[in-house]
Amino acid sequence: MSSFTPHRSGPRDGFSRTLRAEWTTFRSARGWVLAVAASVLVTVSLGLLIAGGVHSACVTGKGEGPCPAPLVGPDGTAVSDKYYFVHQTLKGNGGITARVSDMTGQIRLPDAVPGVRNIKEGVVPWAKAGLLVRQSLEQGTPYAAVMLTGDHGVRMQYNYVHDVPGGPHNGPQWLRLTRSGDTVTGYESDDGKKWTVVGTARLAGLPETVEIGMFATSPGALWDMAQAFAQATATFDQIEPQGANGPWRRDDVGAVMESDGRTPHHPGGVVESGDKLIVTGSGDIGPATVEGGLRADLMLIGGAVGLIPMLVAAVTFLTTGHRRGLVGPSAEPRPARVLAAKAAVVGAVAFVAGLVTSGVVVPAGLAMLRANQNPIQPITPGTELRVIVGYAALTSAAAVLALGLAALVRRAVVAVGLAVALVVVPYLLATAGLAPWLLMITPAAGFAITQSVPTFAHVDVGPSLLGGYYPLPPWAGLAVTCGYAALALGAATAMYRRGAPR
Repeated sequence: MSSFTPHRSGPRDGFSRTLRAEWTTFRSARGWVLAVAASVLVTVSLGLLIAGGVHSACVTGKGEGPCPAPLVGPDGTAVSDKYYFVHQTLKGNGGITARVSDMTGQIRLPDAVPGVRNIKEGVVPWAKAGLLVRQSLEQGTPYAAVMLTGDHGVRMQYNYVHDVPGGPHNGPQWLRLTRSGDTVTGYESDDGKKWTVVGTARLAGLPETVEIGMFATSPGALWDMAQAFAQATATFDQIEPQGANGPWRRDDVGAVMESDGRTPHHPGGVVESGDKLIVTGSGDIGPATVEGGLRADLMLIGGAVGLIPMLVAAVTFLTTGHRRGLVGPSAEPRPARVLAAKAAVVGAVAFVAGLVTSGVVVPAGLAMLRANQNPIQPITPGTELRVIVGYAALTSAAAVLALGLAALVRRAVVAVGLAVALVVVPYLLATAGLAPWLLMITPAAGFAITQSVPTFAHVDVGPSLLGGYYPLPPWAGLAVTCGYAALALGAATAMYRRGAPR
């Protein structure tokens, strides 16, 4: 005589069955599948529409034609390298000391009277004047500089992307720059006697013979998400080269020519007055976050709109099946288990949909931009992969957040409205340059994961996503969205475990 003992499934087996059941429910419903497909189609269509419609043109000394490829710095970043340089040749070790006794400038503001230029005296925050050493005058080559800025005190900057703050000075200041082998050190002083190190840079492969001297430059003034002309003029005195010799040479590095090919556009210059050199320049030495070409993340500019069908699918997946398994603690399977299974299904579906979306529109959009001879911001394979996978992760987190909201409020219309208000609306406002701070405190912060060009503290950009502005780094932004999703899902789970009302 034998006996039979039935198998009792554990929590893991129970969750697996519930997960399979919820997946079957989702893929069997044509409406949810169509919503996911719509999410992919909307984002891809908008991205390719933008890529196909962009045709850049530039006026150079050779006339109007395709814009040149962006200038690239030592680490592969698109850079600006335009300034006026008064310099000597330095062979071996040495340096230069000088005082910036005065710094002025001009800024073009919006015309108060149409056709009449509105110019005012002043300098923009990142106007720069100081001492510079570099291996040659070829644009994009390594350099190091110590400088006085318009509104950020003394800084030491090198190789375009590196910025070290010094003292918060904006009056007359002594500066010193020394070179020892590959190492360049910048100093500052209030009186020319007591010196403080601002920073040290190692310029790998710096040749024995370099150019060293004084420079001035100024990026444009920002207004209405555009950039207008600005220039800086600095007075240098107490100039003491150490090791450099010969006459001062003058170069308007990176000067852009008018259409005649001979006349510089906004030329710089220098005036000698006794022992003083008064140097005027415009442009910038630093990362080219806007001027460096079109960015890969612009291909996902329609991602917020494309998320709406996905958010609707996530909400209705919860609310439509609400009476089955989510009505109270006595139901089988347990409500918390069903909620977890639904979240896993929605999160996985949204991740795959986001991966397909970004995996198609980013490389295809960039290929279209290149085919139309548009300048493209350099992007490494690692960054492109992060943008693609990151968008998928953002889509997944947003969908789980919407499902969690639906579980909390139990009304589909209210849940969809909340999800759109938290994820989509802040993004659209930031794209228009309005309330960019919302991308720090709302789930829309996760769009930072698609940022393909870093935001540099020493480059002013307009507060708009169109200009590449994200207030948070990529992974920090995604963490905010994931935090909201975890909080909503956790609160809903706790509510169901306590026994949700019918």
